[in-house]
Amino acid sequence: MNAGIVGLGRYIPEQIVTNFDLEKRMDTTDEWIRTRTGIEERRFAGDDVNTSDMAYEAAKDAIHDAGIRADQIGLILVATVTPDKPFPSVSTMIQERLEATHAAAMDISAACAGFMYGVITAKQFVESGTYPYVLVVGVEKLSKITNFEDRNTAVLFGDGAGAAVIGHVSEGRGILSFELGADGSGGKHLYQEGPYLEMNGREVFKFAVRQMGESAENVITKAGLSKDEVDFLVPHQANIRIMESSRQRLGLPEEKMSKTINQFGNTSAASIPISLKEEVLNGKISDDDVIVMVGFGGGLTWGAIAMRWGK
Repeated sequence: MNAGIVGLGRYIPEQIVTNFDLEKRMDTTDEWIRTRTGIEERRFAGDDVNTSDMAYEAAKDAIHDAGIRADQIGLILVATVTPDKPFPSVSTMIQERLEATHAAAMDISAACAGFMYGVITAKQFVESGTYPYVLVVGVEKLSKITNFEDRNTAVLFGDGAGAAVIGHVSEGRGILSFELGADGSGGKHLYQEGPYLEMNGREVFKFAVRQMGESAENVITKAGLSKDEVDFLVPHQANIRIMESSRQRLGLPEEKMSKTINQFGNTSAASIPISLKEEVLNGKISDDDVIVMVGFGGGLTWGAIAMRWGK
């Protein structure tokens, strides 16, 4: 049987930080940010909200949506580059709080591609029969590693969490194909040095435009599909111009691509599951739709999935 997403959840912090708020903190403008990134606002978690707190709330939501008990989960995978502390892992922290007593737990560090790595790892355990359900959480508190003296990076990032329960789905549905990749030689373009995130925006942009479109096309081909059979694209919400490049390469109309970057900014590993939940709630993703998810991140890393939606 195929593995697929049987439950979705998310957590969005309450504090909204608009571009106009950032104008007061640094040399930038709302127009400059919107035209270059597509971002209008983002959410920041409060000082009293840790990465594990957001992960726990999103995980609870996903488990409820899946209609299962936490003690049925065999493995918890948390994708994050902003854990509460170096160890213990965020996954073990939420394992305790969820009372997922039978679950193994580990964190994944693949930056913005982390959720893709997590889902594809979960697929192997579910389809092999090792675990009935795997919980995958993408979560970041990027506000704590953002340098607000650097306007090129400070305007991009937000906080949040998204989660998915991976389990068996009915015949013909679920994950149809996938691609994972990495290029360690590009690690120097996106990294954390000391307390803050550092990025060579020009190089990351060039890499992302090429890799996002290429990976999306690859998983469509691997699934034995044509581009016109794709119903919806859920790209990593990094930059509207990168996202538009992928959409155009697949020949999809604007209404067939998820766009949450304007509301939430770049939430790294959380962006794809947050967007998935948003589009399901909005009725833009329905049972038996073919969706493509694609992301890239520091490492440099990337991943893509073609999936037929539904349980």
